[in-house]
Amino acid sequence: MLPVIALVGRPNVGKSTLFNRLTKTRDALVASYPGLTRDRQYGRGRIGNFSYLVIDTGGITENFEAIDVPLASQVQKAIAEADLIFFLVDSQLGRISGDDNITRMLREGGRKIILIANKIDGQDPDFVSAEFSALGLGEPLKISAKNGNGVRSLLIDNVIPFFPGNEKNALENLGSPELKIAVVGRPNVGKSTLVNRLLGEDRVVVFDKAGTTRDSIYIPFERNARNYILIDTAGVRRRGKISETVEKFSILKTLEAINDSNVVIFMVDAKDGVVEQDLHLLGHVLEEGRGVVVAINKWDGMTRESKEMVRKQIDRRLRFVKFANIHFISALHGSDVGSLYASIDQAYRSATLRASTSLLNEILERAVFEHQPPLINGRRIKLRYAHLGGVNPPIVVIHGNQTRHVPEAYARYLKRRFIEDLDLRGTPMRLEFRTTDNPYKGKKNTLTSRQKIKRKRMMDHVRKSKRKIKGKT
Repeated sequence: MLPVIALVGRPNVGKSTLFNRLTKTRDALVASYPGLTRDRQYGRGRIGNFSYLVIDTGGITENFEAIDVPLASQVQKAIAEADLIFFLVDSQLGRISGDDNITRMLREGGRKIILIANKIDGQDPDFVSAEFSALGLGEPLKISAKNGNGVRSLLIDNVIPFFPGNEKNALENLGSPELKIAVVGRPNVGKSTLVNRLLGEDRVVVFDKAGTTRDSIYIPFERNARNYILIDTAGVRRRGKISETVEKFSILKTLEAINDSNVVIFMVDAKDGVVEQDLHLLGHVLEEGRGVVVAINKWDGMTRESKEMVRKQIDRRLRFVKFANIHFISALHGSDVGSLYASIDQAYRSATLRASTSLLNEILERAVFEHQPPLINGRRIKLRYAHLGGVNPPIVVIHGNQTRHVPEAYARYLKRRFIEDLDLRGTPMRLEFRTTDNPYKGKKNTLTSRQKIKRKRMMDHVRKSKRKIKGKT
């Protein structure tokens, strides 16, 4: 019998997204609308030699037994069938009374429970731990089901060891994590040709007609003992030129592939130069925060004058992706294609940066010392400490007071300092500012006794964190 894992939690905490991540499918409906999943959904997952079953369940509301008896029955059956419960909570919304009710229900089931704080990107991990540890289920494991952050270690460190006898075999053949590379661009820029050249064989259809690739094609392969997945995508045209329903579906699949990837190879046709549609599509890649490598294709057939003109156009129009490596290639003949891998690996390392809080604070302290924030109404903006808020793209969260008044120019200065000191290349980076002024100002008369206790715990935790940071610096 395969080990069975049940996903349980309130509506819209990310159970179906995690189900799809664990089973590597898109079988569960995922949207930001609560209540989509009502019946139990089963899926099979595997990591290395370890296989398991996952059950996705409907969201549990505070009074779910009275409101939706069939839903309650489905959840109860899933709990009874499971060997292990993943109890998902929402890091962004924080702990609410519904989480306490679910905790009591799960304890009655007598199953092993792992508390998982989802949507951790951009959140302060220390606050999240303090918030949900009060449930009495231990410190929550922090993940992002949407981006996959923390999911692999969740399985290796917490699921596999729970099933004695499977651990040794399960950890065999794990290899390196799969690096997903999406090849995107307008129709007929040579995406499928490049995929075949990178693979060294004809794995996808190549035809000299726009729109040959209708769906995103995932191709796993290994190179130099590293696991990759190449994603060949449909070409994206301007919205006004999209007519067929199938093509609209293909574009949606391309946008999904970008979201699902770690690094994007963005292809441009050298003969056409950088056109407006290239800028729109590249803008979407940056919005998703993916690592980027730019490939200017069909370079071999260009005259010297044409090449010079294209280079000037690239310097002017692609200035907003100066962090990305640019390669001038011929996918058809293989010119400079091999050098793409070094840029891909570099972009992936930068996009999945794991920087310690102490290092980020050192960079922030040096930057502030060399160039102080401005005065606002006679008061200096104070930036107190920084921590990593997410990866792919790297997110640095800076805490201080009056942070909403940080000028755009100063934010750009800080971002440049972090990029230089962390040696980031091939990935966008985001800064988020958090004001640590008293969040309860004006709410003293409306706090319940439970909220007052919660407030005291959080403020005690903030004071301890500040003392630790001051001690290190």
